Amino acid sequence: MDNGRPLALVTGASSGIGYELARLFAEHGHDLVVNAEDDRLEHAARRLRETGARVRAVRADLRDPGDVDRLVASTTGLVVDVAALNAGVGRGGAFVDTDPADDQSVIDLNVSSTVRLAKPLLRDMVARGVGRLMFTSSIAATMPGAFQPVYNASKAFVQSFAQALQEEVEDTGVTVTSFMPGPTDTDFFRRAGMEDTRIGTMDKVDPAEVARQAFDAVMKGRGKLVTGSAMTRAQGVADKVLPDRVKAAVHRRMAAPGTAPDDGSR
Repeated sequence: MDNGRPLALVTGASSGIGYELARLFAEHGHDLVVNAEDDRLEHAARRLRETGARVRAVRADLRDPGDVDRLVASTTGLVVDVAALNAGVGRGGAFVDTDPADDQSVIDLNVSSTVRLAKPLLRDMVARGVGRLMFTSSIAATMPGAFQPVYNASKAFVQSFAQALQEEVEDTGVTVTSFMPGPTDTDFFRRAGMEDTRIGTMDKVDPAEVARQAFDAVMKGRGKLVTGSAMTRAQGVADKVLPDRVKAAVHRRMAAPGTAPDDGSR
């Protein structure tokens, strides 16, 4: 892959925001290392190669520390210019009802793998004095997540982590960007078991649009951006001033099981 083109690593790249990010990097002259845990990754890699990019697909479940290490090892000898740590998973429902294994899965992927991947990637970038590291956070990071408590807390971690790293690497030549999408038209809500909720059935933003906004932000070296619809951006502004108790109550009305409209309309 050493052909003079910059290299982007994207996790969660088999579909949704991750795939659209990978496509944008490829279309703007990057080769790719793409990762996901599902069998759609190879299909995504084939489509990405049609852009002319060289693509290395690494199928690995980042909830497993050994698979995180395997993904890092796959970049040995390569210079990662941009790393998009995008893989994530959610779980809806009341905390007292959810399976502890599902809660742990959210933590393992959204929190633990993010830290384990960021360490070697950021070390290499700082040593070279150049690089871009980006995190997919969420507008959920700004509010207590009633009926989605572990997910929202995990994204609050990602947001805090990213902003701390921004401060640490200031003046090193490395930029750290976190972007916070709102409800996006991906598999997220189905996988999270939230298809019977108001937020699960509402209209959502095209992941290509979210990815475009995030791509522009990282290439400009921006630190933080709320991405998605005008409503999501307005929510990001409101969440700066609303009390946490109010935000938790609003989240409850959107995420509690059984809150979907009776007709299932979107």
